[in-house]
Order: sequence, then C-alpha cells, then structure tokens
Amino acid sequence: MSEKQFIDKQAIMYYALIAIAILVFAASIFVKACITSFVYGKTWRKIGLKQIHPNIQIPAMRGNIYSANYELMATSESRYRLFVDFCAEAIKENTLKKHVKDLAVELHKMFPQKSAKQYEIHIMKGWETRSKNNREYRLLDQDVNYIQWKEICQMPYFNQGRNKSGLYYKELVRRIKPYRTLASRTIGDVYGELGKGGKNGLEKYYNDCLSGRSGIGTRRKVYGRYINVVDVKPVVGQDIVTTIDITIQDIAEKALLNKLEEFDAESGTVVVMEVATGEVKAITNMRHVREGIWREAQNYAVSDLVEPGSTFKVVSMMVAIEDGLISPGDSVDTENGMVMIGGRLLKDHNAERGGYGKITASQSIRYSSNIGVARLIEKAYGDKPEKYIDGIYKIGFHRNMDLEIPGYGIPQIRHPQDRSRLWSRTTLPWMSFGYEIQIPPIYILAFFNAIANNGKLLKPIFVREIREGDKIVEKKHTQVINDQICSFSTLTAVRQMLDDVVNMPDGTGKPAHSDKVRIVGKTGTAQISQGTAGYKSAGLFYQVSFCGYFPAENPQYSCIVVMRKPHKGISSGGIMCGSVFKNIAEEIYARNIISNIGLFPIDTLHSLIPILKNGNKKSSIKILEELKIPYEDRSEGQQEIVYCIEKNNRMILLDKKATSMLVPDVRGMGAKNAVFTLESIGLKVNIFGRGTVIKQSVPAGTCIIKGQVVALQLE
Repeated sequence: MSEKQFIDKQAIMYYALIAIAILVFAASIFVKACITSFVYGKTWRKIGLKQIHPNIQIPAMRGNIYSANYELMATSESRYRLFVDFCAEAIKENTLKKHVKDLAVELHKMFPQKSAKQYEIHIMKGWETRSKNNREYRLLDQDVNYIQWKEICQMPYFNQGRNKSGLYYKELVRRIKPYRTLASRTIGDVYGELGKGGKNGLEKYYNDCLSGRSGIGTRRKVYGRYINVVDVKPVVGQDIVTTIDITIQDIAEKALLNKLEEFDAESGTVVVMEVATGEVKAITNMRHVREGIWREAQNYAVSDLVEPGSTFKVVSMMVAIEDGLISPGDSVDTENGMVMIGGRLLKDHNAERGGYGKITASQSIRYSSNIGVARLIEKAYGDKPEKYIDGIYKIGFHRNMDLEIPGYGIPQIRHPQDRSRLWSRTTLPWMSFGYEIQIPPIYILAFFNAIANNGKLLKPIFVREIREGDKIVEKKHTQVINDQICSFSTLTAVRQMLDDVVNMPDGTGKPAHSDKVRIVGKTGTAQISQGTAGYKSAGLFYQVSFCGYFPAENPQYSCIVVMRKPHKGISSGGIMCGSVFKNIAEEIYARNIISNIGLFPIDTLHSLIPILKNGNKKSSIKILEELKIPYEDRSEGQQEIVYCIEKNNRMILLDKKATSMLVPDVRGMGAKNAVFTLESIGLKVNIFGRGTVIKQSVPAGTCIIKGQVVALQLE
C-alpha cells in the first residue's frame, strides 16, 4: 500500500469518526428533545405559560375637548406614582446610607412640604420595614408629572437605575381642565376608575366618541423583567369641539361672580347663546360652598326645574296677542296692588305704594304687574284654559329638546284636560305670571332667543364638530324646533314691550339699560317653593332673573342671568340680574367693535406685518392669505412644519424639519402646532400651562422612541 493510499484511508476513517460523533450528538439531542417534549413537556409548558399573561387591556388615550376657537378645555395627563422596592436584587444598604442625606435634601427642594430630615426618616423606615410580601413602598404622598419624574431619576442614589435603587413608578391618567372652572360642569368629569368613562356633562354624553377603543397586549417575562407586547393597537379617542367661546365664558363668569358676592346669593347661572345658530357661547353655574367661595356644581341652567316667575309673562302675552284676545293698548285695573283672584290674595310688588291702578297690557309687562297679567289672561281664557295651554305648546315649550347634557330637565306645563293633576281656580292666573309650572332656565332663554331670531325657535347646541386629528368626522348643524312661534305682528308688539322694560324710565329692567349697546329683555322674581311645605315654611326665599338679547336693532346674542336665594339687598331681577346682563353685553359688544385701521396714521417705527408663530404650513398659508399678507414659501413642497420670519414687510416660510429619527424643536410654537408636530412622528404629548412652548422634556435632536411621552411647558 502506497503512502498516499494510507493517508487517504486514514482520512476516511477520521471523517467516519466525526460523522459518527455528529450522529451520536444529534441523536442525543433528539432523544433529549423527545424526553423534554413528551415526558416533561407538560411541566415546562405550564412554567412557560406562567411567564405569559395574554389579553391584557391597553387603554386608549381619551380624546380632547376644545373650545370653539380650539383652546384646550379638557385633556388627559399622565401622572406618576412613585414607589421603592427595597427588596430589589442589586440594592445595597451601604450605598443607600451613603446617599440618603443628599437624596433627602434634593427631595425637599422639589417638594418643600416636608423637611429633608423627614424625607430621610421616611426612606430609612422603608428600608428597615422591607418585606418581599410588600415591595411597594410609597416614596411621596403626591403623584408627579413627567418632568418631575425625570428630575427625580437624576437625584443621588436614584440615578443608579431601577435595579440598584429600587425606584419605579405606576402611570396614572387623570383628566385636567386647563381653564379650571370655565364651563366646568358643562364640559363634565370622568370617573377615576379606568374604563368607566364620562361621569357627567359632555364627557358623559360623548363618551363613546372620546373613549376610543382599547387595545390588547400580552405581558411576558424576559430576563427577569416583565415587558408588554402590543398585539392590537389601541385607537385614540375622537376630539370634541364645543361652541364655547373662552373669552365670552370668562366675561360671563366674572360678571356673575361679582354680583353673587355683592348680594351673597347661594347660586347663580348665566347662559349666552348666539341668536342665529343656537350655539351656546358661555354657560356658568356657580354655587356658594363656603365664605367668599363659589364653584361650578350642579348644571342649574339645564337641569333646574323651577317656577320661572315674571319672565314667563312674555309667553302669556304672546299667546293672548296671537289668539287676538289681547292688544297692547287694552286697559286693565290693578287697583291698589292687592286683589282677590280665585279666592286667593294676589299682590303686586308695589302694593305698599298704592299699586298701579289702571294700566295697559303693555305696561303690565313693563311694570311686571302680576295682577295686570293675571286679570288679562283670566278674562281671555277663564272659560277655555285649554286654549291658553295649547298656545304655549304651539310655541314649543312642551317639547323635549334632547340637549347634549345628561340630566337635563323637560318643562312641566300641565294641561287642564290632564285629570291626574288638579286644575284649580287659581291655576290659570298664577300660571300666567310664572307659577305652577317648572321650566329650566335654558328653555326660557331659547324662547327669548326665538323672539330675537324673527320667531325661529332653535335647539341650544353645545358641540360644533367631532374630529379625528385634523379630519372632521361629524359637523353639527343648527336644529330648528319651531320655524315660527308667532306672527310677525305679534312679534313686533312683544319686542316693543321688551324694549320698554329696559329703556323706558319706569321699566323694571332699567338697571340693564346701556348707553353703549341697546338691550331688551324681561325681569323675573319668583318665590322659591319648598315643595309640599309651601313657600314660607323655612323662610321666604327668591329666585331672580333677567332674560333678553342685544343689540336690539340687530340681535347677535341672547342671554339669561339667574340668581337664587340672595341674602343681601331687596330681591329684584332688574337690580341683581339686569346689572350682570348689562356688564356682559357691554363687554361682548366692545370685543366685537372693529375700528377702520385705515383711518389711523401709519407707524413707521415698527413692521406692519404681525408675528406668525411656527407651525403647520397649510394653516400658516391660510392665515396669511385671509389677512392678505404677502408671503414667500421657501419650504420644501411636502414639508408640513414651517417657521416664519418677516423680511421687508413680507413673511418668509422656511423649513422646520421634524426628521424621522430625531425629536424636533417645538419651542416657540403654540400648543396645537406643537402637539401636531410631535404626534405626527409617533410621540405622546402632555401640556402644562398656556401660551407658547418654552420648554420640552425630551431635548431636540434626541433619537425618537415611538410612544415616548414629551412634556411641554407653555407660558
């Protein structure tokens, strides 16, 4: 055998040995796999399943609620509840004791409610009482925001990370209202418990839209730590754009609060409505909670079923004039201000001064004479009261307007043919001036709004549109309840009566008279019933009101003001509520005055071009074109975000790129544009403050992590 053949034979033997070794190894693996799968498989599968928790609900981000001008009125904010796990594997007692004093000092600087010594004692108590059965030692009494959480992570000892310090958080989501009390009850609240949704107000009515759709995830244990794996992504809730005008809302609330304090009233309501559309521009409901403090509580404007008092006299007069049974010049004798009607004594508010004597039907509205209106209605409908009630129904008072506020009231106006309720000899006359009926204030306002709107009765609406980002999903439209509540001749007569109430020297609404804007309306004063106990069992209390519209010659807004149980002064709808109405009307009117700037001399020291904030390109161009401001677009064709500079009385649009890899700089932007910029690249946003962005928690230029929360500080 040659040497070459020997080498080849030896090589073949080595290859055979290697092949046999591989086969033996493979066979052992196969045998082991079989043993694991068939003998111990059930046990290992059970262990594996313990590390996986499927079908974990991932809550969707709740949609926002905006004002008519897109100011944020309600949004969701992430808060962080901090805990320390003193049984963490890598935690060391020596390291904790070395840094605890410095840590306590830093905590005191951020949260000065406790001294540094108290924080030190609290932390060491957690260490000394540590237990594997309780690994959630609460670090702070309060929850913190994202910026605070990041700063705490950089404090001594905590800067080592979770495994070595034990610091971790539980994320909570709470609903915040940047404008606090403004329209708070109408905007509504949500339940604290996750998933229960809206509790009241628009939050409840539009809960299905705002809630979005929850996602599904799986919780898995990887390298000793649980991570969440998203199987089905949650769908963010839709946004609601309300009809509320923040400026008008602020005007209404301040005007009401000033008088509530002056007259020490228990509660008060103001609603401002746009005449042509029925959009509610402001709604405030204040209740006295303690000395000098009023807060939004019950939504009295839509839910308070009370006797309206003298504002209802206008309804009675309209029905009778429309039926041809009364004319404005008809005479009625109120005698000395005290008469017996239906076996019951009826007084006018000036009975102590001898009454009004003989007056006209028009004057009975101007002077707000109970006797005058009661006698006129009794004479016209005494033998046919059902005709009077049918006339009220014809206007639309009995209809359910299906308001967007859960818990709203529906007027209770009984009919004489309804045998389930007593119709006595005093029902008709007392009903004529606003007793023995229950009507929420917003229904009274809708009626007066119809007078201003040429007889067209509109449903009060609170929401203008529903949106998904920049896309309008549903646009709300004006809803007509009654095309014509009365003839034009009747409407003209009633309007003149309302004008006389405010603008004649002897009208009860004289305190609402303004030299700046012509106001018309009607005062109301009613005793508050205590139910079956009557009106005087617990003392005599009043509800006072004023309802009307302005400017009289071209009505733009209607408004109702109501105060309940004033404890100072003489209860008077004119003095107490008319003055509030006047202040609101004058401020709104002044806000809408537009001067001809062409009459003013040109300012040569400053640019004629207004400042334009950085933001969405389409929005910026739309604003520039509507204001007829010359501009030059130097940005890229597909660029969505631009920043703007002024040069030679022209606005220049330049690129402000939000790259797919880096967090953009949104400082200087408004809230809307900043949120749009960040959310468009997959980031979540929390907003604090108002104005423009001055600080962002994740610095510009940082690599983007999808789903990361960026906190923005506005000022």
